[in-house]
Amino acid sequence: MANPVPPRDRTDQPWRSEGAPPPPPPQGPKRKMPGGWGGLILTALIVYLVANLVLSFFNEGDEPTVSYTEFSKQVEADNVTKIYSKGDAIQGQLKKEKPTPDDSDSKRKNYTKFTTQRPAFADDDLWANLEKHDVTVTAEPVVQERSFLSNLLISLAPMLLLVALWVFIARRMSQGMGGGAGGMLGGRKQPPKPVELEPGKKRTTFEDVAGIDEVEGELSDVVDFLKNPDDYRTMGAKMPRGVLLAGPPGTGKTLLARAVAGEAGVPFFSASASEFIEMIVGVGASRVRELFAEARKVAPSIIFIDEIDTIGRARGGGGSVGGHDEREQTLNQILTEMDGFSGSEGVIVIAATNRADVLDPALTRPGRFDRIVNVSPPDRNGRESILKIHTRGMPLAPDVDLAQVARTTPGMTGAELSNLANEAALLAVKRKQKQITQYDLSEALEKVQLGAERPLVMPDEERRRTAYHESGHALLGMLQPGADPVRKITIVPRGRALGVTLSTPDSDKYAYTEEYLRGRIIGALGGMAAEHVVYGVITTGAENDLEQVTNIARGMVGRWGMSEKVGRLSALPNDAQQAYGLSAAPDTLDTIDGEMRRIVDECYEEACRKLRDNMDKLDALASALLESETLEESDAYRIAGVTRFTKD
Repeated sequence: MANPVPPRDRTDQPWRSEGAPPPPPPQGPKRKMPGGWGGLILTALIVYLVANLVLSFFNEGDEPTVSYTEFSKQVEADNVTKIYSKGDAIQGQLKKEKPTPDDSDSKRKNYTKFTTQRPAFADDDLWANLEKHDVTVTAEPVVQERSFLSNLLISLAPMLLLVALWVFIARRMSQGMGGGAGGMLGGRKQPPKPVELEPGKKRTTFEDVAGIDEVEGELSDVVDFLKNPDDYRTMGAKMPRGVLLAGPPGTGKTLLARAVAGEAGVPFFSASASEFIEMIVGVGASRVRELFAEARKVAPSIIFIDEIDTIGRARGGGGSVGGHDEREQTLNQILTEMDGFSGSEGVIVIAATNRADVLDPALTRPGRFDRIVNVSPPDRNGRESILKIHTRGMPLAPDVDLAQVARTTPGMTGAELSNLANEAALLAVKRKQKQITQYDLSEALEKVQLGAERPLVMPDEERRRTAYHESGHALLGMLQPGADPVRKITIVPRGRALGVTLSTPDSDKYAYTEEYLRGRIIGALGGMAAEHVVYGVITTGAENDLEQVTNIARGMVGRWGMSEKVGRLSALPNDAQQAYGLSAAPDTLDTIDGEMRRIVDECYEEACRKLRDNMDKLDALASALLESETLEESDAYRIAGVTRFTKD
């Protein structure tokens, strides 16, 4: 399975990166400490003095100083256990705690250790009195005071905290000044750091891509150039500066771009074009400059821009405001950056879009995106290879035939096949199975193509009419020469439909004949024709059928030259539903409308005629559907009595 793209590390950085080394820390200009070092030293001294003053207050409050008279009373009362004397200063400890002699009761507290001062004029016999009351005179201080080093460390703690706070504030101020106005406006703040791919992590390569071998061949030139740039420089060759991947959604354009970077082993920067756009004009252009600057730092590298038609549409339309809107500025910056490349830089831009027809010509000219690679849905062998990739981590039962699944999934893209494999795995888990079976894949395919089953209880009459409706689709698909084989018929409600008839070709088709398209119209009208032939009524159940019929008929007349009156010209564009009536003269549009009606009416008459001629087959199919609700391919052809011709 493909590796997930690493997340962005900043919300204002609109790109992600793989395999890019971490950039060196930004070396900004050295800035002086606000206030200067003199102010810092002065503040430190003030903090030191205040801390010492506070500590001295705490020290004085722990052991009270008592009068010498009080000391003498305690000695006489035999309440002193030991003393220490240094000069006339005496420290001591009582046997029983006593309240401090203070006039205010609120300030009185008990103490055991004390200090006092012996007056110089005292002529009492202190030593004899101490011996008399067994008072020990120690050689160590009774009151242990903190050392000078402890006081120094305690007093330095607030200063160190202040210094750390000072440095933190100074750095934040310097960063804010470095961001400038651009940071306040949401634009460039600091050089963004690419997300470094984890060491040893497996990257996406061409082994993870299947079904589009011809596209891999074109991109192999890019890989070889990134691996061996000197060989190309020696020959004077220059690699395309930009590669545009154009194709329907889900065909693997993003996966291809990541595989090129992984195969070449170069950093990969990816972003969606819409992520560059902001409300403030100029931010998108700034982000583009940053992205290209980062890619140049770690060249050779690859920049991938997804959905580039978001900002790459042709300029000068009605959406522009004087040519200075944000989208156009972003596009202009991309054009400028790509035009400024030289062949030796080793930075290649890969972009993806499913609307290459609306891109600005300046993007697709040589020198910008000068190589356009069309990524189409895979063929049968490609679908089988894609299924093998998406199921290689799944436990498959021995009866699983991926080749058969690939045959019944024409037109499906890689993303749809991945979803198909995942749906089969989910069904196997719900059924408490240890392996994924062929039945799980078939059920998943029906769910993807037809929709999920709905627990809808229909009245018997409506259920019978639905059975004839689906039988009409199926029978005309069986009888019409060259029509797609009928794979399954069901009257179980799925999605928005009350019943479904599934028809898929045996092999991939790349060009359609007028006979095949008329057969498609006849088959699509079979449900309405069956209701008309059997019941003589027309219901709303044919809404989706009529949409398909209208699209096919419009293409036959207005785009593919299958009408003699309109002639061999393309009168309607591809997006005819949006621009209908703007690309042809009114008379031509009237002619197109008349020819569309003629073709559909002829097909409807033929559908009704065939159903009347084969009424017994129609009744047999409808009865079988009412009984079993669902008919598989072999049972449907057997019940209708029609021979199934296979063509691989």
